[in-house]
Amino acid sequence: MDVKDEKEKKRKRTIKLDGSSASGDGKIEAKRIKPDSVKIKQEVPSVNIGRKLFYAEEDEVEKRDVNKDVELFQSACGDIQRTIAEIKTLKESKGKNAAAEIESKRMEGMLQIVMLKKLNRLAHIRCKKVRDGTNEAKMRIDRCHLQVQNLLYEIMHLEKEIVKCLGFKSKDEEIDLIPVDQFYEEAPEEISKPEKTKTDSHQLTLSRLDWELEQRKQLSEKLKDAVKTKEDIENEIKTKQEHLENLQPKLNNILQSTKPVQEYLDMPFDSVREEHMTAQFLPHPLYVLYMQCSAYKDACDSRMKVSLEGDLNAAKSLDLSGPSILDEDSESDQEEPEEQEKKNSKRRRKTVDVKKSESTSKVLTKHPLSVVIEIICKDGSQLHLTFYYLTYLKIITVGVQVTTSPDVNSPCVSGSDILSPDLILDDLYPGDHGTASPNLSNQYELSRFGLKDLENYVSQVGRPYLWAQRMGGLQFLDGEPSKAPKSSISSQTIQFTVKKLRKRIQSRLALLKQLSALERNSIPVSIECMAMFPVKLTSQLKSWQRSTYEEFIETPYTQTVVSQGLASESDLYFTAVIERGTAKMTACIVVGSDYPTVAPLFCINISWGTNRNSQNDSHIQELEEEVNIHYEELVSKKSHDQLLANQLQRLVMCFDVYLETEAQSGSNEGPIEIAKEKVFARVTRGRQRSKPYKFNADTGIFSHR
Repeated sequence: MDVKDEKEKKRKRTIKLDGSSASGDGKIEAKRIKPDSVKIKQEVPSVNIGRKLFYAEEDEVEKRDVNKDVELFQSACGDIQRTIAEIKTLKESKGKNAAAEIESKRMEGMLQIVMLKKLNRLAHIRCKKVRDGTNEAKMRIDRCHLQVQNLLYEIMHLEKEIVKCLGFKSKDEEIDLIPVDQFYEEAPEEISKPEKTKTDSHQLTLSRLDWELEQRKQLSEKLKDAVKTKEDIENEIKTKQEHLENLQPKLNNILQSTKPVQEYLDMPFDSVREEHMTAQFLPHPLYVLYMQCSAYKDACDSRMKVSLEGDLNAAKSLDLSGPSILDEDSESDQEEPEEQEKKNSKRRRKTVDVKKSESTSKVLTKHPLSVVIEIICKDGSQLHLTFYYLTYLKIITVGVQVTTSPDVNSPCVSGSDILSPDLILDDLYPGDHGTASPNLSNQYELSRFGLKDLENYVSQVGRPYLWAQRMGGLQFLDGEPSKAPKSSISSQTIQFTVKKLRKRIQSRLALLKQLSALERNSIPVSIECMAMFPVKLTSQLKSWQRSTYEEFIETPYTQTVVSQGLASESDLYFTAVIERGTAKMTACIVVGSDYPTVAPLFCINISWGTNRNSQNDSHIQELEEEVNIHYEELVSKKSHDQLLANQLQRLVMCFDVYLETEAQSGSNEGPIEIAKEKVFARVTRGRQRSKPYKFNADTGIFSHR
């Protein structure tokens, strides 16, 4: 195909796109029109014609095929590219007719560009129509969604109204009506109306409400009568009260006149009444302790005294229910810095030591009133117990003082501290040393104010024994205090505790007498116990001294006792030396705090040529067993407190037996140092050659166990 045919096809496409008319045979006459030689006449169209032309392309878009427009667009782009290439070729050839052909090619290219612009407008019109359709669809969807939401809201509102209707309760439902059977039995027929109410539940409810109203009217009448009766009784009580108030001065005069009679008959009713009036201002734990001890004294123990001490006026002004001073101080510490600086500028600054001493005195403050109990023994010795209550720590402490009878005041070096307040009540109950507070919260309260443990202030406030807390009705289970003191706890504790206290003071006094005699190298065996031992004992006690726990644990032959935990720092330690000839026995003795309930423990070493003890001599081990294990034979009702002296006397007896049997069994020639003075059934027995340490008082013969 030549170039002229291609030009003809391009012109036909352009004219067809512009909508121009073609000739009858389909050929288009293309006339070259020079722009300079032709004048285009423009005519102003009318309004209707302009509107038709404006919407003509929109109507044309609906009739045209999109795919064909795309193909037309691609072919037009290809034609423009070829036209540009041909113009370039013509410019490079520089022929004679090149200018006319270039102009022709340019006109053809401009027609193709016009066609592209029209296709672009059609494409934009199509996009606009698609957007408009999409927006209309969205608006329809939004309208439908709003309608659905309105319907759902109406449904929810209706459901709430239904729930309210179903849950509605009338006022009559709040009234607790009597059962139906009881209603028919009690209500009269004019109210119950059984012919209607048994078939109609609504009428039944109305009738029951009528009967309830009738009953309430009757009760209202009864209430009025009761109120009137109450007023009459109150007036009568008021009259009697006035009479009693007028009678009180007369009774006081009568009681004042009976004081000489009370003193003569030893019946101090006035002092007891005044003491009971004072007891009302005691803190609750001390009040429980005072009342229970007074009741026990009146019922069971006439040799016991209970009294009160302290400042009554200070106790009246003390308010235990309000906030403590310490809490107020802690609140003042949290004030704003500016206010605190102003206060500090007005008053003198306190040093750290002064503040610490003030907080110590506040934390360890005692209640102004205290309870004093005096336990009197048969020999006239007295145990004074003063019970204090620490208002901030909320525990009971005990101050101890011992007054001995004149016959006990003999000097005793080894027992100088067994009646001291710090030791006499130690371990009254197992593990209760009175050094730590039974209330675990006290540790945090003391540390909060920079104070040490309570054991550092025992000399100032007394010892917080656990039995003292129970006597006051306080019970600390797992360190947590009970909410309020209980009289049942106090009553269960007082009787047993008072007996243990009296027994402790008696046993310590008896121990003191024994120690005083032992320091004079004399074993004080009572007359009742003389028959347990032979008449003659050759070995003698040469010295009796006080020892210490450190010395005891450093002794070689006491390591077995120490390893088994049979000795503690709170026990008393003594050393006894017994001699016979050249033989010397050294006994380390442990006396527990609960003597004589727990028997003293003896550890023995014999120096006779060589050092012999339980670790290298089985006979000495048997000797220790005789003294430490079979001590029950030395105890009787009257000699229970003399156990230490009896054990020591048996030790001397067994030492004689040991020496005499050793001398008899020896094969040494020449004179015997230890003469035989005891009577033995057999000197030794068995494979271990055990010795006859057991003494038969009836026959006076020693035998084996």
